[in-house]
Amino acid sequence: MIPKLKLGVAGLGRAFAVMLPAFVRDPRIALLFLIPGVGETLRVNGRAAISTDPELMQSFAVNGKLPRCVLIVHVESIYFHCSKAIVRSKLWDETTKIDRKSLPSTGTIIAELSQGKLGGEIYDREAPERIKAQLY
Repeated sequence: MIPKLKLGVAGLGRAFAVMLPAFVRDPRIALLFLIPGVGETLRVNGRAAISTDPELMQSFAVNGKLPRCVLIVHVESIYFHCSKAIVRSKLWDETTKIDRKSLPSTGTIIAELSQGKLGGEIYDREAPERIKAQLY
């Protein structure tokens, strides 16, 4: 039996809106599941469909808030990957973590990419409340 994987999509941001036309033309999807601290990963390949079925969306409600849609993945293949790449990259090694302050902020990057039309200090300052309000 080939399983179906169902994912609730709460916040459809700009990235999803940009991807949507390509997704409609080619529904192939690949998902990589990482668990912090675990070296092995799980890759799922399949074909996806978007559903707005009210009953299905209700099953993904969080704090009474429904997702905008549900992504249904018809699984074609599942692979476990050994931990070699994760170990080599030292992804979960605490001694290799980078201080976030050593990198430009998201607002700074967006401001630079948009030539100052978006992002900036206001974006960074409002981020915690925006994330809290849009998390689900």
